[in-house]
Amino acid sequence: MSVVTKTGDLGTTGLMYGHRVSKYHPRVEACGAVDELNAALGFARAASGHDFVRTPLYSIQKELVSLMGELSTLPEDMPRYLKDGYPQVTPEMTARLEGIVREIEAAKVSFKGWATPGACQPSAALEVARTVCRRAERRVCLLQDSGDLRNPQILVYLNRLADLLWLFARWVEAEPRISG
Repeated sequence: MSVVTKTGDLGTTGLMYGHRVSKYHPRVEACGAVDELNAALGFARAASGHDFVRTPLYSIQKELVSLMGELSTLPEDMPRYLKDGYPQVTPEMTARLEGIVREIEAAKVSFKGWATPGACQPSAALEVARTVCRRAERRVCLLQDSGDLRNPQILVYLNRLADLLWLFARWVEAEPRISG
């Protein structure tokens, strides 16, 4: 099967279970923003030489694929989605992010005032990922406000992820001082 399907030539795209919607549909906007986030995390992971950052980012990227699957499922199809064994975003996923936040904060990484991105390439890449994460969060908020988000944990997860990315950037900038 070719990647060229021509099914989107008229401005629609497919959701889970065969539904077609406009490419500017709020659900597609949310999925697209999360897809951009996944790419930004891949860039940040590639830019970082620290396994402390790289390893969790890879796991988070895998979780974002599941999150996009959940977002691309209409509310009426969620029972089928769950029956088919697809994963949902859970409080445990968010708790894992919070654990990394606590670990960074325990390292006494200081962060006073506004951080200006660009101290080094890895932290700048993490800041780009953070801002893309905030955009994804806003797009998911739109789904929530319209009553089309069935799992509020998705918003909690994205909010925590943006916090973590900000702290990862501070950690990368401080890493020579905290590990040496």
